Amino acid sequence: MSTTTVVLGIIGAVVTLLSWGTLAIGLGRMVRVLRAGQADRSRLRPVLPRAKTVVVEVIAHTRMSKFRSVGWAHWLVMTGFLVGMLFYFESYGQTFDPEFHWPIVGETAGYRLLEEIFSLATVIGIVALIAIRQLNHPRRPERLSRFAGSNFVAAYIIELIVLTHGFGDVLVKAGKIATYGGGHASTDPFTLQVARLLPASPVLISVFAFVKMLAGAAFLYLIGRKLTWGVAWHRLSAFVNIYFKREDDGSVALGAAKPMMSGGKNLDMDSADPDVDTFGVGKVEDFTWKALLDFTTCTECGRCQSQCPAWNTGKPLSPKLLIMSLRDHTYAKAPYLLAHGDEDKLSDSERAEGERALVAPAQGGESGGIIDPEVLWSCTTCGACVEQCPVDIEHVDHIIDMRRYQVLIESEFPSELAGLFKNLENKGNPWGQNSKDRLNWISEVDFEVPVYGRDADSFDGYEYLFWVGCAGAYEDRAKKTTKAVAELLATAGVKFMVLGQEETCTGDSARRAGNEFLFQQLAMQNIELLNTVFEGVEASKKKIVVTCAHCFNALNNEYPQVGGSYEVVHHTQLLNRLVRAKSLVPVSPVAQNVTYHDPCYLGRHNKIYNAPRELMEASGSTLVEMPRHGERSMCCGAGGARMWMEENLGKRINVDRVDEALDTLKGGNEPSMIATGCPFCRVMLTDGVTARKDGGEVGQGVEVVDVAQLMLQSIARVEASVLTENLKVVQTPKVEEPEPVSEPEPVKAEAAVAEAVVEAPKAAPAGGGLGMKGGLKAPGGKGLAMKGGLKAPGGKGLQMKGAAKAPGARSAAASEAAGSAETGTGASASEAAGKASG
Repeated sequence: MSTTTVVLGIIGAVVTLLSWGTLAIGLGRMVRVLRAGQADRSRLRPVLPRAKTVVVEVIAHTRMSKFRSVGWAHWLVMTGFLVGMLFYFESYGQTFDPEFHWPIVGETAGYRLLEEIFSLATVIGIVALIAIRQLNHPRRPERLSRFAGSNFVAAYIIELIVLTHGFGDVLVKAGKIATYGGGHASTDPFTLQVARLLPASPVLISVFAFVKMLAGAAFLYLIGRKLTWGVAWHRLSAFVNIYFKREDDGSVALGAAKPMMSGGKNLDMDSADPDVDTFGVGKVEDFTWKALLDFTTCTECGRCQSQCPAWNTGKPLSPKLLIMSLRDHTYAKAPYLLAHGDEDKLSDSERAEGERALVAPAQGGESGGIIDPEVLWSCTTCGACVEQCPVDIEHVDHIIDMRRYQVLIESEFPSELAGLFKNLENKGNPWGQNSKDRLNWISEVDFEVPVYGRDADSFDGYEYLFWVGCAGAYEDRAKKTTKAVAELLATAGVKFMVLGQEETCTGDSARRAGNEFLFQQLAMQNIELLNTVFEGVEASKKKIVVTCAHCFNALNNEYPQVGGSYEVVHHTQLLNRLVRAKSLVPVSPVAQNVTYHDPCYLGRHNKIYNAPRELMEASGSTLVEMPRHGERSMCCGAGGARMWMEENLGKRINVDRVDEALDTLKGGNEPSMIATGCPFCRVMLTDGVTARKDGGEVGQGVEVVDVAQLMLQSIARVEASVLTENLKVVQTPKVEEPEPVSEPEPVKAEAAVAEAVVEAPKAAPAGGGLGMKGGLKAPGGKGLAMKGGLKAPGGKGLQMKGAAKAPGARSAAASEAAGSAETGTGASASEAAGKASG
């Protein structure tokens, strides 16, 4: 040691101590802000699976490896940062004493090789990331850069600190070799060469160590002061954020929407009280602490932005900028959040920030909100942002939570949704069609399709309940898919039944539009009906097949949240199984080029990518993949209730997707068909193709079809009578044994008959409303008929029809017929029930 090195050491120690103190203060403030959010106790356990997820995502870099040009470089910087902690803390001693090294291990060959590898890894990795940032700089057209809107000052400073740290490791090691010798080509190949350029100087070693230590101190000081610098904070918070991700199995937060929560518990709209409970998110503290951690962890990398269909078609929504806005507002509001009743001590600006609306009023107001309504309602909930985020931010859940508040409390939502809500409430489908018309598609096929309540009284003898869905029953293009699937299943001998007019919308669009109240009502009605259908059936045999990706997601992932668990398969999955089992045998290949569009709610949300493609291959068609396919597939624009809203900003998403499909014409790979596996996608893509055809552009010979239609084209068609016979099930009527009585008396006999009438098979409702049983109050009058001042979506309430029958309710005709059946004087109970439901 010398006077110079001691002075450097003292200065470095003081600066570092202050920096650690600043970090501790900033971290404490951050924790207090996070605790201002709502409770969420679902994130803590199970510990071991969550810890495993962190280890796997960090070491294997599973989230970043999706980006080959960036993943390897980021892995080098990350590992250089983690392992480099050893070398960083070693510099504290080297500043005082140039010869200092860790006891025991510091001079071993393994330690020297480790330092060589990771110091170079840090330099190489950060140089590559700097180059990538510059190549993607927003100096290009702004919407082509994923870094548009990111904090470049913070990014440049952090990159400089990392670069300094990496070079510092190299120079300290090279300086020690130049001064004290001992280097070897097997452990110090690069630093040996650098050492030849350096003089033998103990002071120079301490200077290098001092600079490296100051770089680390600057990092600690800056993140302690700048809680909104996600590009820096993610180095610490990412590990925590990954551990607390929504799904404890390590999967991303897609599939089911997060239940509406208040005070750490899931809200049941039957018992929720808007005067006590939090309905969605109306201010930043209504978010859970995990959401606030999400905002803090955002690295501003823009991968979500680059994949967002709204952003890529000129809409104001950027998932990255949305999260950044929420983060900046959260910490700007921190004085207000932490005032704990002492708001009078706040400055005017702090109080104004604390009182700002989270979502700006649609008609404007004195103080603008943090989020513009156009931003909030541009989201298609396709999940591309969640799928691509390297630190597991749950964008879609946060957007749906804000929509819930706007719909349930503020009644502020796009005007088109009022019609959607009314149709779902009154008619049980988005189109407002009569429930009896759900059976119209059956008259368009040549074979007989069994209908529950008309042709069958129970599920006995059937393998699947075919959930047709609203689009599959009412929309002409989607009905082609329904009829194709029905014929294919009948051809394969799969015995299925349909619900017919008793089926009601699953509520997917209502939930993603923020109307949780309506979703729960629809779900509860459907669950009660399904439980009636599956009564007495073991859990593994409660099988439902669906053609709509949105119905599939709701029934499979969301209905279990409200008490309905069934085995749900998508039609492409079931048909693919039948092909593998040789129950469907293609004999006439579809010798055409076909490009496949992955539905978001089938692909990203449920990870079903292979089944549709295998089915297409079996049909004999030639698949030509679009550039954006699989988990990076472009949305059709219908999700998130956007199917029912006008698209007035930028380019239409469905047209953009169709343009991508038509671009596969290049190179001679012209597809004659665009195939998909969802009726929403089919409608949107067909409209896009029509728009291009009407404009006289390419695509004149292109048709949009469902994958099932390709398979139907490739098989030998079967006679209608055979199909009818394949679906026929002979059910044994259930005979209920009367309770034994010791002495039959007239009064008791009458009581037994009355009891038998009560126990007769129940007829499903004939539609006409959502009339819920039990304590759930149907909305009517001026609100949601709930406690407090909760406003009804649309202003006038959901106006539930009072005459609607709850699932399982019996009409007078059914009751009378059941009574006749018990006394042997009339039609059977099943026939009467069929007449009543018909």
